[in-house]
Amino acid sequence: LDRVSGAVFVPSRLTVVAPPWNFPLAIPAGGVLAALAAGSGVVFKPAPQARRCAAVIAEALWAAGIPRAVLALVDLDEQELGQTLIAHPDVDRVILTGSFETAALFRSWREDLPLLAETSGKNAMIVMPSADLDLAVGDLVKSAFGHAGQKCSAASLAILVGPVARSRRFLRQLEDATRSLRVGPPTDPRSEMGPVIEPPHGKLDWALRTLDEGEKWLVRPTLRPPVDLDGGYAGRLWTPGIRTNVRPGSRFHLEEFFGPVLGLTHASNLDKAIELQNAVEYGLTAGLYTQDARDLRRWLESVEAGNLYVNRGITGAIVQRQPFGGWKRSSVGAGAKAGGPNYLVGLGSWRATSGGPASTTLHLRGLDSRITTLIEAAQPSLDYPSFEWLRRAALSDAIWWDREFGRVKDVSGLGVERNLFRYRPVARIGIRAAGDASWHALLRVVVAGIRCGSAFTVSAPVGLPAAVRRALGDLGITVFVETEDEWVQRTAGRATEQVAHGEGEATDAEAAVADALAGPRPERVRLIGSADAVDAARRALAAATGGDPDIAVYADEVTTAGRLELLPFLREQSVTITAHRFGTPDPWSADVI
Repeated sequence: LDRVSGAVFVPSRLTVVAPPWNFPLAIPAGGVLAALAAGSGVVFKPAPQARRCAAVIAEALWAAGIPRAVLALVDLDEQELGQTLIAHPDVDRVILTGSFETAALFRSWREDLPLLAETSGKNAMIVMPSADLDLAVGDLVKSAFGHAGQKCSAASLAILVGPVARSRRFLRQLEDATRSLRVGPPTDPRSEMGPVIEPPHGKLDWALRTLDEGEKWLVRPTLRPPVDLDGGYAGRLWTPGIRTNVRPGSRFHLEEFFGPVLGLTHASNLDKAIELQNAVEYGLTAGLYTQDARDLRRWLESVEAGNLYVNRGITGAIVQRQPFGGWKRSSVGAGAKAGGPNYLVGLGSWRATSGGPASTTLHLRGLDSRITTLIEAAQPSLDYPSFEWLRRAALSDAIWWDREFGRVKDVSGLGVERNLFRYRPVARIGIRAAGDASWHALLRVVVAGIRCGSAFTVSAPVGLPAAVRRALGDLGITVFVETEDEWVQRTAGRATEQVAHGEGEATDAEAAVADALAGPRPERVRLIGSADAVDAARRALAAATGGDPDIAVYADEVTTAGRLELLPFLREQSVTITAHRFGTPDPWSADVI
């Protein structure tokens, strides 16, 4: 954090860490230590089911010298007191690991709450005809039923492609492997699957007891009857279940259930399988079993998830080796992966600094031609200091693109398992310049978006110079000239409503134009302007969207640092590929990625 040229890190004053119960040590420790490392005071509020594990972590940190004035452990109920804590104006940031519904609940308490959250997953493994079916069965069972299916990364759906869906041998092996799992309390060393955290209710109870239209049980889940001195496990020891004939678009295809039940569906080819895998609102983990490099290439081009696994299980991410975090509704906020290179960057704010001495040259060598064209178009509207600042920022982007963001890296170098880390462009971003935003700062953010290849729109309260507008138009970038209120309403998806409730009834043509202007909501918004103007825009957008967790807002000062300014336009993705066959190295994927 101290080595970013062109910017200085400002720690949050107070961070609330709200971890889950299903990883009662690793995830709480990760959140607390990250916030402390970033210089923030921490209120540590564990899930009620894991309060004793949290107490052990807090005691260890206090004993190691972390002052109690810096780290506070609180054991609150989930209702009134919890709401008071999360919504308190002195809380600068919340780190949450839990369901998307919990993230939405937190935002309903405080619409503009800065929230960094790893949320739900509905994860699928695709099994291709070329797969080693013996290995696929083993990894599928471990991924679905390890921790009784109570991992956010657990396999909830298997998509069987072509003849795999008709393979009696595959289904027999899957059934046998599942029925053979020994279910029991964790105190019994013979247990292979333990209890669920509490007697199932709601969605999970439905998934364990009820079939949808056309579905059948390959393995019916059953509740183990209570025994004397069962240690409090009555109602919680369920054998795992597998349901077949899950239909596309059905409840079990789309919903997360968080328990020991797996669904099987089928696809005629890989493209159809990818459609099913991407159809869910979440994008946490995804798996592919294949021996065909062409399948791998097609899948990597299209799959929408943060952690990808090939020819292995889809759970068990390791810090740095497989930095963890998802896409879509599996992530709220900046989207930086836990255990990855950018996690601390989002745990505070950034201020701009000079970024080094001014150059004596005006050259634009080393820049992408699209960026050079834009800067040259803008040059007549910039004074020399602004031009030099923009040029230096663009060069910083080029350096960081070559060094980090444009590369695929394998930092672990295991050989038999390739653990790759890469960045992918974000599909929908809105850039908004407040009324007092500087012209060169707006251009700087646009340059970063072009460098990343992201799809974005630009909104400003005044028109742009004609040459710049033409350069952006040639790149397919839409520019809106609009007031802040008009921007807020459009971004919130209310353009059609505005037209319809204007003077008189909207014609079909006017409504169609409004829909085209609004388009889908942006996934991310980058705000530009003074601190007060940006804060006002952020609050207005939060109020208009009801704190919608689907929109991530970036509101820090604009800097010359490519290390920071490229991040809003990129998603992180971890790709793990088994690169051996029964211990013999197999470089089959090397030509693909």
